[in-house]
Amino acid sequence: MKSFKIVKWISNIISIVLFLALIFMLFVVISSKASGGEPKFLGYELKTVLSGSMEPTFKTGSVIAVKPGGDMTRFQKGDVITFKADEKTIITHRIVQVDKSGNQVLYRTKGDNNKTADLDPVLSQNVIAQYTGFTIPYLGYFINFTQTKNGSALLLILPGILLLSYSIITIWRAISQIDNKVKNSQDSIEKSA
Repeated sequence: MKSFKIVKWISNIISIVLFLALIFMLFVVISSKASGGEPKFLGYELKTVLSGSMEPTFKTGSVIAVKPGGDMTRFQKGDVITFKADEKTIITHRIVQVDKSGNQVLYRTKGDNNKTADLDPVLSQNVIAQYTGFTIPYLGYFINFTQTKNGSALLLILPGILLLSYSIITIWRAISQIDNKVKNSQDSIEKSA
C-alpha cells in the first residue's frame, strides 16, 4: 500500500513536470515568433549571447535578460548596455566612459573579454536596453534552435508525444492494477467456496 502511494506521488510529479515543460516550450516558440526575435517576459527581453566578448560576465550561448525603455542618457561608467551597432547588429558591452556634450550623450563601450574599447562611440538614442544581471548559461543555443522551422515543429510536437506516451503508460498501469484486483478477488471467492 505504501509503495502504491509513492508510485502515485512520483507519477503526479512527472505529469506536472511534463505539463510545465509543454507550457514553457509553447511560451518560448510563441513569444519568439510574436516578437520576431528573442522572447519577452514581464517587460524584460531575453537576448542570446552570440560571442565571447563579455566573458566571464556571461558565456557564449547564454541567455541574458535586459530591460528596455527609460531615459537612455542615465547610464554611467560600469553599466552594461545593449545597443544597435547598425540596423542588423545588436551588441551588449560595458560602458567604460561617458561623454556629454549639451543634450547629446556618447558612451564608450568595451567587451569585458576584449583588449581594447569599441572603435565607435554609442549614441544614447542607439541604446535599447540595460543588462539586469540575470543570465542562464547555454539556454541561448536552445532558443536559437527554437527559432528555426525544425526547432519550432519539434518543440510543439515533442512535449505532446511525451504527454501522450506517459498517459498511455499510466492507463496501462491502472488497467493492470484493476486486473490484479479482479484476479485476487476471484481467487479469494474460489478459495472460500
